[in-house]
Order: sequence, then C-alpha cells, then structure tokens
Amino acid sequence: MEQTLPVTSEQEPVQQATGVLKFLGHLISYVFHPLFIPTLVSAYLIYLHPYAFAGNSSLLKLQRLLSVFVNTAFIPGFAVFLMWRLKLIESIYLRTVKERIIPYAAAIIFYFWGWYVLSRQQEIPPMFVDFLQGSFFAVCGAWIVNINSKISMHTTAMGGLLAFMIIFSFTDDNASGLYLALAILIAGLVGTARFLVSDHSKLEIVQGYVVGILAQVVAYFLN
Repeated sequence: MEQTLPVTSEQEPVQQATGVLKFLGHLISYVFHPLFIPTLVSAYLIYLHPYAFAGNSSLLKLQRLLSVFVNTAFIPGFAVFLMWRLKLIESIYLRTVKERIIPYAAAIIFYFWGWYVLSRQQEIPPMFVDFLQGSFFAVCGAWIVNINSKISMHTTAMGGLLAFMIIFSFTDDNASGLYLALAILIAGLVGTARFLVSDHSKLEIVQGYVVGILAQVVAYFLN
C-alpha cells in the first residue's frame, strides 16, 4: 500500500516566493505601463529639471503635462477600452498580434499629434520635443515589428526611457546621474517583470528594448 508523503514546510517558501514574484511582476507592469512613460518623463522635465520649464507659470506647466497625458495615455487607453466594449478586440490586455493592430494605429495618430502640437511652440525645450518625437517613432516601430512578432510594449517604452535619459545625461549640463540610475533600475525591473508574468518570448522582450532605444536615438540625430 502506497503512502502519501506529507508536504514539508520546505516546499512552502518556494510556492510563496513564486506568488510574491508574480504579484510584484504585475504591480511593476501596471505602475510602469507603457502609456504612462511619456507623462512620467514629461513630469520630470517640467517639475524636476531646474531650467527646462523655468519660465512657465504653474498653470502653464500643468497644461503642458495634461496635454502629454491626454494624447499619449488617456485617449489611446480609452480607445482600447472602446474597442473592447465594441468587441473589436477580445481583451484589453491585447494578447495577440492581431488585436494590437488597430490600437497601435490609434496610438500613432495621437502620439504624432501630441508631438506635433508642442513642437510648433517655440518656447518648448528641444529635449522635450525630441523625447516626444522619439516616443512617436517608437510606436511606429513597434507597429511595424508587430506584423510578424508580438513585440513587448512595456520594454519598448523602457528602451525609450533608457535611451532618452542616457542622451540627456551626456548633453545637458544640469542632468542628474541620480535620475539616470533610476531609469536604468526601472528599465531592468520592468524587463524582469515581463519575463515573470507575460507570455512574451525573450526575443519579443529584447525587440522592445531595441526599438525603443533606436527611436530615441533617431529622434535626437534628426533635430
């Protein structure tokens, strides 16, 4: 007669650790969702950089930030929600290549508009315009790669964040190494989180970093 071996306490920490890692992976993925990254970088330039928007009033600074948020986060996110409610896509998580085609196209339109409007205003710092243009290029690049591969949107945003902070740190006299280190940490955490909780392959995660980095580099050298 076979005996059922009791579950030892040594097995429990492994299961608990797996649960904790998954929770942290999802938490990091939500907090640093790709739609939020343009707004976070904009908030850094508007409120933390000592000179980028020094001449702007508090109201004008808020208007700049809201303009970026509406065009790069709220409207694209709301568009995905409407597509889901209208059953144009099966999930708001955009789990398949096919589901991502229309949301990417919508994001391209609004990312372009957000960059174009602010780029026409002479008082906007060039570094801010470069970043928004790079973000637009990143969405375009991800849309193209998405034809054959479900590129990670999270790491695309992280690649853009990392490239911008590196370029910014070497070209701006008032840039802080602290924020560059923070960007590197966040980019690493998000990439790790996507390995833990997403259904992306390693190639798709790496593709995201590459596209995001190249987009910001191209935007910098074009201006």
